[in-house]
Amino acid sequence: MACTPLANRPVAPLPSTLRDSTEESALRPHRRPRPRSLRLPAAALASALLVTAALTTPTATAAPTPATAATATDLCGGHCADILPPGENGNATLAEILLNRAFGTRPAHTDDQLGPYAALASGYPGLTEAKLRDFFNDASFGVPADQVASSTSPRPDVTIVRDKATGVPHITGTTRYGTEFGAGYAAAQDRLWVMDLFRHVGRGQLSGFAGGAAANRQLEQSFWQAAPYTEAELQQQIDAIAARGGRATQALADATAYLDGINQYAKESYNARTFPGEYDLTGHIDPITNAGSIEPFKLTDLVALASVVGALFGSGGGGELSSAQVKSAAEARYGKDAGDAVWKSLREADDPEAVQTLHDGQSFPYATVPDHPQGEALPDPGSVLPERVVYDATGSANSAAGPAPGVLPGNLLSARHGMSNALLVSGAHTDDGHPVAVFGPQTGYFAPQLLMLEEIQGPGISARGAAFAGLSFYVQLGRGQDYAWSATSAGQDITDTYAVPLCTTDGSPVTTAADSYLWHGQCLPFDRLERKNAWNPTTGDSTPAGSYTLVMYRSKYGLVTARGTVGGSPVAFTSLRSTYRHEAESIIGFQELNDPGAVHDAAGFQRAAQDINYTFNWFYADSRDIAYYNSGSNPVRAPGVDAGLPVLAQPAYEWADFDPTANTARYTPAAEHPQSVNQDYFISWNNKQADGYTSAGFGNGSVHRGNLLDDRVKSLLRNGGKASRVSLTQAMESAALADLRAEDVLPDLIRVLRSAPVTDQATLTALQQLEAWLANGAQRKETSPGIHGYADATAIRVMDAWWPLVADGVMRPGLGDQLFGALTGALQINESPSGGQTGPSGGPVSANEAIPHKGSAFQYGWWSYLDKDLRAVLGDQVAGPLARPFCGGGDLTACRTVLLNTLKQAAARTPAQVYPGDADCAAGDQWCADTIIQRPLGGVTDAKTTWQNRPTYQQVVQFPSHR
Repeated sequence: MACTPLANRPVAPLPSTLRDSTEESALRPHRRPRPRSLRLPAAALASALLVTAALTTPTATAAPTPATAATATDLCGGHCADILPPGENGNATLAEILLNRAFGTRPAHTDDQLGPYAALASGYPGLTEAKLRDFFNDASFGVPADQVASSTSPRPDVTIVRDKATGVPHITGTTRYGTEFGAGYAAAQDRLWVMDLFRHVGRGQLSGFAGGAAANRQLEQSFWQAAPYTEAELQQQIDAIAARGGRATQALADATAYLDGINQYAKESYNARTFPGEYDLTGHIDPITNAGSIEPFKLTDLVALASVVGALFGSGGGGELSSAQVKSAAEARYGKDAGDAVWKSLREADDPEAVQTLHDGQSFPYATVPDHPQGEALPDPGSVLPERVVYDATGSANSAAGPAPGVLPGNLLSARHGMSNALLVSGAHTDDGHPVAVFGPQTGYFAPQLLMLEEIQGPGISARGAAFAGLSFYVQLGRGQDYAWSATSAGQDITDTYAVPLCTTDGSPVTTAADSYLWHGQCLPFDRLERKNAWNPTTGDSTPAGSYTLVMYRSKYGLVTARGTVGGSPVAFTSLRSTYRHEAESIIGFQELNDPGAVHDAAGFQRAAQDINYTFNWFYADSRDIAYYNSGSNPVRAPGVDAGLPVLAQPAYEWADFDPTANTARYTPAAEHPQSVNQDYFISWNNKQADGYTSAGFGNGSVHRGNLLDDRVKSLLRNGGKASRVSLTQAMESAALADLRAEDVLPDLIRVLRSAPVTDQATLTALQQLEAWLANGAQRKETSPGIHGYADATAIRVMDAWWPLVADGVMRPGLGDQLFGALTGALQINESPSGGQTGPSGGPVSANEAIPHKGSAFQYGWWSYLDKDLRAVLGDQVAGPLARPFCGGGDLTACRTVLLNTLKQAAARTPAQVYPGDADCAAGDQWCADTIIQRPLGGVTDAKTTWQNRPTYQQVVQFPSHR
């Protein structure tokens, strides 16, 4: 349906705390058995439901006189849309949770964006401008008077209006304090439990808060390893911001008002017994007497939350030990020079065939691989042991398993993440001469979502979009009055590994267990950072009682992650991240993005992005320009240092101007970060940024999921073609259903197989099925909506079974077992939609293969290795080839035999062998294995939806005018 510009619509002034009900999701009739994160004893369900319903009846409170809302300038003209499944409402009382479990009922607006989001997978081929609103929300500013569901004024200077369609809060303030107070109040209404979870995750305290489930413990351990802080150190980040003055002073005032709003709602909901029921289920509040509390939020909680966001989505590098082990294994296999050449070719640090965001020949050299590295510290083979983290374990802390599933995946941080995509086309190549953008972050799927939608209008703030729960005093990804912005994870290398010599202060022999290290000739003790956690069984988590102490050792060269030897000498391997101790500083950049006075063109946008120290690719569109900027605190390294390998901890190899006390250094200037305005188009799917901008890890080669976007946008613009909101959305969704292996590597495989007649009938049949699937578009899509089965299902099963077999068969004979194992530790073989078919793995990087139902796929794998190798075997010209042939030793006939044998093996695998099943899906159910599940963070669960490889929050924008 069409959208009326705000200037022509009546906008309601704003009171009332109760939201309207909404019709049930269209998905509900098809709901399958739902995952559970908080298990309830069945025998107690009915009685608890009756008691709780009586105790949690909402209590009406008198609303202050509402603020007078000023109409915000909105120049999108109805051409801004967005979506964020499953729904805006992330709070459910205990009664609502119990009703959901018993009868399937649910609070309003908990899943009303899930249906439209899922439906795009089948609906995109017939998409029209009029039908866009069938799959996306109207993201115009304000709420038409006839669409107001509720309004409340928690203070006289702010009003929160919620719309009927989605329940999104539209916050309008007449003072800056009131505006931010309202943002906090609205955030607590929608995400109080999630905010509480993540402030504990960020402190490494999840088990004591949510329960001792093994996954909770694994997650808090990984965060404690990434960002351990004392409370005093969290406060130091606040103090450092305060000392900057200017915008920083305003940012802290905003954050304080925001916290006041959160705490006001928490107090009101506790008194009225309308708080999230998870507090009851986890034992924080007694459901009968209401004894207990919700701890007030404070500024240091925001730093803990920011450290979670930075660690999950805004860091890069740190894989130097894995890279070194590949290098050492390659040199052991082939000799030093030949092995070094093999390692470099597998690393693909600056691959000439890699798809790039900037494709007009721009070059931005960073972390360049030196011809003769200085200060490299390769660990002695077999000497590296991960640093111990858990001490003094008691009770269930001694068990790696347990009865409860945990509120979050245990490997949420340790798994490698490929996040977010973006497609932008400049006005010179669009239907109406104005730029088009389809973009958003791929942050996983949770219920409630980690992100929340909001609109904030007040003095110096005018924006609508998404923000992380607990940090939503500014919109982090969204739109302003005449512009929109988004980001993808960039992952450039801002984290280095140092080999720090160990020492003793008492003259005893030095071993890898030493608790002191050398710094500029001094033997200093490591800082010991501790976090003591204890838990007891609750209704939500039945894990027996237990406790432990988490310990991280810290040096001036960073956090100790492993110990080993270099040249026979004991060392600690440390991780030094440029944003450690600085996670909160990006607050300034986000403030600017929300300020129409700071951002009114591409240059203003790029200045704002420069004030964000996380590693992100930022994108911008208004009615005239598209723009790009890569952010991050990129340290200036010593000459000759290879950022992809461990470095000797000596003054000569430290970052320029390194100050270990504040963890600061000299950073590359803004002009040296990849950036552009009005390139014909931009795409990003966590791919390489530009020529010379070195990839931090392995896997940025000739085949990357970014190619799926790049190929489709190129096709749109070929021969003078023009892009529109519809066609760019179709390009995105077509890529979202594509199997990267099939689209970009299967043609190579087929060419090798078809180089001679295929005589085995079973193999020939499988090959013909794969060829038919490729001819049909090589997508993983249902035969028709809701059928819960794929078209070309057999070919897809064969491809899933074949990939790990063929990768092993092609690469292992040439690599040898040691190098093959080391390489799987640096880059996993496969990242399938189901999280299965992983093949062998040789390191913790493979952890993310084990996350099922996560949507994101095909970011990390050996796609480029097979593509380059097979093309070389076929005699094609390959830019940046592998340093030696692998498939059949470079012989086409021998290579073909490998492919035939592995394809025959794959075709013989049964569906149950390829898709073994899990707690949510039966063995052999291919569609279910791939499905997206909104991982429940609380008590209310959602239906499975068909697989899409797509941003979680997504915008479709085309501004027709400008201020």
